[in-house]
Amino acid sequence: MSRIGKAPIAIPNGVSITVSDKNLVTVKGPKGELTQQVDNAISVSQENEQIVIKRPTEQKHHKALHGLYRSLIANMVHGVTEGYKSVQELVGVGYRATHQGSTLDLVLGFSHHIVLVLPKEVKVSTTAEKGKNPTIILECIDKQLLGQVAAKIRSLRAPEPYKGKGIKFAGEALRRKAGKSASKK
Repeated sequence: MSRIGKAPIAIPNGVSITVSDKNLVTVKGPKGELTQQVDNAISVSQENEQIVIKRPTEQKHHKALHGLYRSLIANMVHGVTEGYKSVQELVGVGYRATHQGSTLDLVLGFSHHIVLVLPKEVKVSTTAEKGKNPTIILECIDKQLLGQVAAKIRSLRAPEPYKGKGIKFAGEALRRKAGKSASKK
């Protein structure tokens, strides 16, 4: 069996999971509610405060779906209990970020401001402390949606390899290049 797929998912206190007859898994918790449609070949059942995912055969396709749906449901359980958070830094002179509700206003060295309207599920906050890079903090219960929004923001000005200017994730190690002055020595 799949090492990921065969591991049961523990259900924390305050979380309720329902599986409809059409294989629609609904997870409700203190932070919200998420749903996921599961392939008909995969069976999802609740046993002793745990969710168990099973596959019908040892085919490669079923093995892939087994681990996939186990991970998706585990991410949903984690999302409705603790939530997910993404922190991004703006590295560059004059780069700024401000927010108004779910609207993010970015100044990234272009001749114009970039205004992004984020989905209502994603909560945004920005910080700008003197001597530190401005940061964008995104929070959401849906891991996939949070990653998609964070990737979209990063793609507006990806970090370049010479000076490291751009939008990067906090703690991200960038591969730096020496530049042409290094070859003249």
